[in-house]
Amino acid sequence: MTIKRYNAGLQRAKGFLELAAALYDSSLSSESWKGAEGVLQTDSRVGSALRLSLTAKANDQQGISLAFATGGFREIEAVAEGKFSVAWVNPSVLLTMAYRGKGPFRRRLSLRALAVFPSYDVMGFAVHESTGITSLSQIKKERFPLKLSTRIVTQKALRENSTMLTVAAVMRAAGFTFEDLRKWGGKIHLASRPSDPARRESIESGAVNAIFDEGIKSWSRTALESGFRFLPVEGAVLKKMVAMGFRPADMTKARFPGMIKDVTTLDFSGWPMIVRTDMPDEQAYAICQAIEQRKDVIPTDNYKPLDMAQLCANDEETPYDVPLHKGAERFYRERGYLK
Repeated sequence: MTIKRYNAGLQRAKGFLELAAALYDSSLSSESWKGAEGVLQTDSRVGSALRLSLTAKANDQQGISLAFATGGFREIEAVAEGKFSVAWVNPSVLLTMAYRGKGPFRRRLSLRALAVFPSYDVMGFAVHESTGITSLSQIKKERFPLKLSTRIVTQKALRENSTMLTVAAVMRAAGFTFEDLRKWGGKIHLASRPSDPARRESIESGAVNAIFDEGIKSWSRTALESGFRFLPVEGAVLKKMVAMGFRPADMTKARFPGMIKDVTTLDFSGWPMIVRTDMPDEQAYAICQAIEQRKDVIPTDNYKPLDMAQLCANDEETPYDVPLHKGAERFYRERGYLK
């Protein structure tokens, strides 16, 4: 049986569409009989126009407008500024950095987690065994000319792309940069996404001897079968990354067959749905209601039916280091999902 999925961006977009539809049957709605038509009609305080937002009529003092977005750093800032009501981002560490005012965020943002959808991922720093490299710091010490497969390497990407910001931060913590690699005679091979067929070809052909990226499920097996080994993120490098908000995570032999030993790296899991701290409790509660109502049709990244209890479980697939919104917490407790 073929396993089918949407790409990560489409999963979140489709999930938001299901969520938007469900809001019309939430606690923000009411029902009344229309005698002439003999039907039970639902009215809602949520707007009826769906563009990039759900908007209420301008003259409706009780109206609730909700605007949704998927994305990353810019969308997180936009939620904090009140431009969007809810953002769905990837991975959870982005919210952690925003909440703590770390990484690209110059100040602490008043944000809360509404739910964290399951998605297991870690950062992978793999080198071919023929390089003799066994640590990130050794790359700088030996000025090793890696033939590195990674994503877009532009100043904008290094600022705004969560993957490339992380890769660049780890490299800096280890004492080198992309420019250093080029100066040492190395080459950068760009992949449009972790599962880019060009990456697989370059791994198997020997065109690259290093891969720094996330999306570990899509390329780690090919790398391991081709003689690559994963470097640990440890010591001073790990300490600096934890200070930014990252969680350590283990790449284990049990999960990744072909590994010689378990290694510590950085967690890149979770798809948090985030809101401002001052979102009214009833709205946060209703959005969680909507998720529950559409849980059977909201796509997930772990190929499993959506488990509501997992959205607040803070487990391996749904990590979060930011408080739940009070309205969301009330919903999870009332339903018995949060103990």
